[in-house]
Amino acid sequence: MSADETTVPGNGVPSVPGNGTASVPGNGSPDVPGITPVFVRLKLSLLRNGLRQSSGRRTAFILSGVLALLLAALQLIGLIMLRGNEHATTVVVLLTALLGLGWAVMPLFFPSGDETLDPTRLVMLPLRPRPLVRALLTASLVGIGPLFTFCLALGSVISVAHGAAATAVGVVAVVLTLLLCVALARAVAAANIRLLSSRKGRDLAVLSGLVIAVGIQVVNFGAQRLSDAGGLAKLDPVADVLSWVPPASETGAVDAVSDGAYGRGAAQLLLAAAALAALLWSWERSLVKLMTTPDGSTLQAAEPARKESTRGFGGRYLPGGRTGTVIERSLRYVWRDPKTKAAWVTSLVIGLIVPVFNALQGTGTIYFACFAAGMLGIQMYNQFGQDTSAFWMVAMTISTPRDAYEELRARALALLVITLPYSVLVTVLTAALVGEWQALPEALGLSFGLLGAMLATGAVASVRFPYSIPQGSTHKNVAPGQAGLAWISILGGMIAAALLCAPLITLTIWLHVADADGWLWLVLPLGAAYGALISWAGVRWSAPQAAGRLPEILSAVSKG
Repeated sequence: MSADETTVPGNGVPSVPGNGTASVPGNGSPDVPGITPVFVRLKLSLLRNGLRQSSGRRTAFILSGVLALLLAALQLIGLIMLRGNEHATTVVVLLTALLGLGWAVMPLFFPSGDETLDPTRLVMLPLRPRPLVRALLTASLVGIGPLFTFCLALGSVISVAHGAAATAVGVVAVVLTLLLCVALARAVAAANIRLLSSRKGRDLAVLSGLVIAVGIQVVNFGAQRLSDAGGLAKLDPVADVLSWVPPASETGAVDAVSDGAYGRGAAQLLLAAAALAALLWSWERSLVKLMTTPDGSTLQAAEPARKESTRGFGGRYLPGGRTGTVIERSLRYVWRDPKTKAAWVTSLVIGLIVPVFNALQGTGTIYFACFAAGMLGIQMYNQFGQDTSAFWMVAMTISTPRDAYEELRARALALLVITLPYSVLVTVLTAALVGEWQALPEALGLSFGLLGAMLATGAVASVRFPYSIPQGSTHKNVAPGQAGLAWISILGGMIAAALLCAPLITLTIWLHVADADGWLWLVLPLGAAYGALISWAGVRWSAPQAAGRLPEILSAVSKG
């Protein structure tokens, strides 16, 4: 934020000129007013002016605010009703610890959610770090997130506070919890702002949905394990440890004072205050570094450019000609393009956690390992749409069905570089967890057959139902008006792949019914051969259509 950007005309916010005059607060002069009120009014102005930009943004903000406040109210009521329960301390300590964790990771996965999280916008202003920390901390208390945190902290204190002394400590604990959570988010954002403003930071933001999805699975798994293991009593040792970790230590202090352990409560409260002081010091040091150290964009290269090999992904191991070039290009997309990387990482993680979590819960079977092959096979769908408008450069190199065949074949081979070893790894791991080593060959054969069927139907869907993937939006994977094409491509292709795998599945079931367990090992070579044959047939059949439909494909994938 430059100096002229802080001048918000027409909204009552005073300008903050960057000329070092007495109108700049925080420069050490005793007669200069503090900058904290200025930053609070600036934060309010940013919120108000942001809502004025469009009715859609205003509606989204209001709906999210109402939902957040409703959830906070329900949480507050639930925590108050928990008062007197024997496991109340365990619940509120764990809840406070999770709250602090959420504030710590929020700036990493949602760096654009708050414009004031970026302190580099203030580097041109003649402001001292310590007054700036106070002003930013106070301004950070304005918003839905701090209000939600306040409600949870208040409910946690009410549920465990018994007596006048505990109530007095609870008031301090609520304030400390709120300040510590906000300071934690600010310190993390300031320490990682170079990363968050880079391409890697944007990649991290794209993967935030994946982290949330995996976290939900972990919480669900933990809840099921608790219900099977005898309830919240199993978490009491964990809560005892976390009660000494800020911000959960504040809640632990209130509970300790309620039990008459004044020394322990004082130690936990002092630990929280020390943690807050350490965070504020770290935040201040990060601001000093950001405001006095130039970044890489302002420095000339200090060393000559390093020579890179013509192929950065193991070029010597790739075949020559068009096949090797397309394989390398596809692998580079997986590594460098945020949308492609997010899709791959999502498939890799979900393809692993479904069989593994089911195995750990005792409800799994080795056949769940086929889920990994199915998730990775989805990456074959909409191959040309992944290129977006750059597909025209690929289209210029396709003039015959042979060119189209080599293009599709190389893209399928690029997927196999990752999917084949990964499917083997997941299947072996699942077999180890469920103890079904005798079924390993047939499970691998089914996975290979399913993967081949997904590659075949993916090639057909990429040619017949291509659609565009918007690059400007982080969480939109289909261009407006093409949702029907996406559903036909993915859902129809998956149904077709299941039908193509029917002969292999039928053979496996028949061998089990006929008690021919000694012949089940044949499913492995048959599945591998069938998968290779069916994938080759799908690519071969799609190649002439791809060569003849290049204008339509180019038009479809360029709409985003």
